[in-house]
Amino acid sequence: MTEKILLADDHGIVRMGLGIMIKKLRPNAEISEAENYEKALEFVDKQAFDLIILDINMPNGSFQKAVEYINIKQPKAKVLVFSALDEDLHAMRYIRAGANGFLNKLAKEEEVKNALENMLRKGHYLSDSLKDDLIFRTDGKNSKESNPFEALSNREMDIAVRLMKGTRLKEISNELNIHVSTISTYKNRIFEKLAIKSVPEMIDIFKFYEGDFY
Repeated sequence: MTEKILLADDHGIVRMGLGIMIKKLRPNAEISEAENYEKALEFVDKQAFDLIILDINMPNGSFQKAVEYINIKQPKAKVLVFSALDEDLHAMRYIRAGANGFLNKLAKEEEVKNALENMLRKGHYLSDSLKDDLIFRTDGKNSKESNPFEALSNREMDIAVRLMKGTRLKEISNELNIHVSTISTYKNRIFEKLAIKSVPEMIDIFKFYEGDFY
């Protein structure tokens, strides 16, 4: 039986590599490719898919809006997040938003095989390490997550946006007339509130909730 898979990632080399691996693991798979959210949703409008593999950091849309649209248009399609974000820190955010699984871009072939098998046969996938973490987690966090950027002050949000646009700390210091050490303190505070370790992670999370910021 033909398995119809939509592979959406804005990097052609990633689409090519994962597409080759999928064809090796699932020879009967019929793969369509999209380079951004807009193209991905155009595919969703035109044909039915068994599995939709989504990168989260793509232009022309946001992950949350895309998944909501997919769940309305194709409720039987399963969504697998394909991301370089730390699984332990961020996977459940996407599951709670409507995705059915999470696969890290550094996953080895065997894990990709397991993810495809579980998504196509069972309709869901999480790595064994994450499942173990969830079983033994006792932090008591609520099962719903609000937009983490809402926790930022106006000043923190202003600086966060400048960081995501690639503005250096010294430039931000000059633009806001604030000492560079203070900007560095703001940056650390922003990272702490968002539970991230880098600006690329912040961009991914922002696009998840808000879409493009340029």
